[in-house]
Amino acid sequence: MDKFYRKIFVLLCAIASIFSFSAFAQSSNYTFQINDQLDERIYAIDRLTFYEDESNKLELDDILSSSISGKLKINSDFTKHQFSTENTYWVKVAIQKTPTSNKQWLLEFYDQTIDQITAYIPTEDGFKELKLGDQAPFNDRVFSHKNFQIPVANQTEGIDTYYFKIKSSQKADVRIAFRSYNRFIFYALNEYFLYGIFYGMILIISLYNGLIYLAIKEVKYLYYVFYLMSVGIYAACVDGIAFQYLWPDHPGWNQPASGLFSYLIVIFALLFSTHFLNLKRRFPSMHRSFQVILLVKTMLFAAGIAFFPKLLEIQIYDIVPFFLILFSSIYVWVKGYSVARLFVIAYAILFLGVALKVMVHTAIIPHSTVLYYSLHIAFLMEMLLLTLALGDRVKILKENRDRALLRSLRQAEANAKLKDKVNRELEQRVNERTQELDKKNQLLLEYNQQILAKDEEIKRMNSMLDKDIWKLKSQIKENLQARITNKRMSYADFQKIFPDSTSCLRYLEQVKWENGFTCKACEHKKSSKSSKIFHRRCSRCGHIESATAGTIFHGIRLPIEKAFYLSYTVISEHDKLTLDELSKLLDLRVNAISSFRVKVKLQLEMKGIHHPEWEDIVLERSHELN
Repeated sequence: MDKFYRKIFVLLCAIASIFSFSAFAQSSNYTFQINDQLDERIYAIDRLTFYEDESNKLELDDILSSSISGKLKINSDFTKHQFSTENTYWVKVAIQKTPTSNKQWLLEFYDQTIDQITAYIPTEDGFKELKLGDQAPFNDRVFSHKNFQIPVANQTEGIDTYYFKIKSSQKADVRIAFRSYNRFIFYALNEYFLYGIFYGMILIISLYNGLIYLAIKEVKYLYYVFYLMSVGIYAACVDGIAFQYLWPDHPGWNQPASGLFSYLIVIFALLFSTHFLNLKRRFPSMHRSFQVILLVKTMLFAAGIAFFPKLLEIQIYDIVPFFLILFSSIYVWVKGYSVARLFVIAYAILFLGVALKVMVHTAIIPHSTVLYYSLHIAFLMEMLLLTLALGDRVKILKENRDRALLRSLRQAEANAKLKDKVNRELEQRVNERTQELDKKNQLLLEYNQQILAKDEEIKRMNSMLDKDIWKLKSQIKENLQARITNKRMSYADFQKIFPDSTSCLRYLEQVKWENGFTCKACEHKKSSKSSKIFHRRCSRCGHIESATAGTIFHGIRLPIEKAFYLSYTVISEHDKLTLDELSKLLDLRVNAISSFRVKVKLQLEMKGIHHPEWEDIVLERSHELN
């Protein structure tokens, strides 16, 4: 028990000695005193002697002059939020040397984003100038480290005064650490070890999700890989790791690269969230809001690259996309999408980390180590949770699929039972129906026998009818022939037989091809119907022949029914009509009637027919051709 109290007493004494030493150092004419018992001391700008140069024209000689040197004072109320990017800051650090110290010492600036730090290191001849900052090539640094270090000489006694000229385009966290090499090496090794774990996890998780994308081709995994890579490179830009390892000879890339990858983080976070949460279907209004944010963020990035570089820095409005992602995930989760449960936790942590980082960067809240690395911690936890969320999504979808499969199996079993029941009922009905059909088939056979008997009787009656029809047709033909050969018909009687051109052509077709068709071109005996009525086409050569071809009526200009009657008047024994009477009767010109009658008579005389019959006139040329 006594040992415990002694340890407590020693600890309290050590703490008291540290505070008393710090108070002594602040009240004396030096900032730090080399003491092997204190491996590290860290002062922010509110505990340092500095002067704000609003003219940006002062040089070291001006600072050393009596008119300005007195203005370098400690301002305990000064914060990072008051840091002006338009002014230059001169910081004075006085170090009480202790040559008997067994350690080597250095000064270190933590903020890797400071653009320009000009260190004026005291020497025997005055001051040596050393250019530092993220606008200077990385290889110009004394130590190959992401922070800015200045070695401290300790060979002689006395006080060395170091001056630092600081200029930055963004609010700088001017914080100087005075530490031994041992402490620096221990700190740097542990810090880089943790960075290796952080970036290694990003790389491994990116490769893992990239392989998953190649396997299942879901675009959300590809967006997640791009998101992780953007997070990794942006964090490397903030930490100074990217400048050290990726573009050490191009300091001008630091600010654009930081702006580019902070922009890509927002873009791929929104795209990944949209697909993971399926916002297009589950939250359409927020899906449209995401599209608007993508457009606005792209416009701000383009304006930052082209005109306003300050827009590339992290701003307070950068927390808006992550807030909307968090709100969307909570909304979708509350609406029953259980896949989003880990997603909500992941983005709640990330939103908190981004909010803290933005407030620290804009000096809304004071700096601390935990707050400085809040974004790294948030990214790391969010990355792990999102990876688990993707796995959880697969698990939930698999469970849903299994439940659906189980429901399908149960439904299939129910369907099988129902099918068996239906089949049994169908078989029973089929048997009943079969028996009923057998009875009806037997009845149909009986009816069929009766129908066959009736059919025989009908055939006999049809035979008798065919005979009667044949006799009737013969009588009609004989009557028609008798009427036509009757040479004493009047025009009215003749019109009853041949009332129009169709009846005349039909009569010619019947008489001409009554005994079969013979092609006048190739003498082929077979023909087919032509596209024109009262024409026939030879099946061999394709010659088309009309019903009037080879008759006295072929090519005439008179109506054929009137030409028929004029032909009939040649053989008619009825009252002979004069040409004028025929002209009035048929409504034809006298010359046309006379010419056609002469043509008929001339053909009959050429054939030597002195007592012609009707068919001699109708088919007299066809007889000649045949």
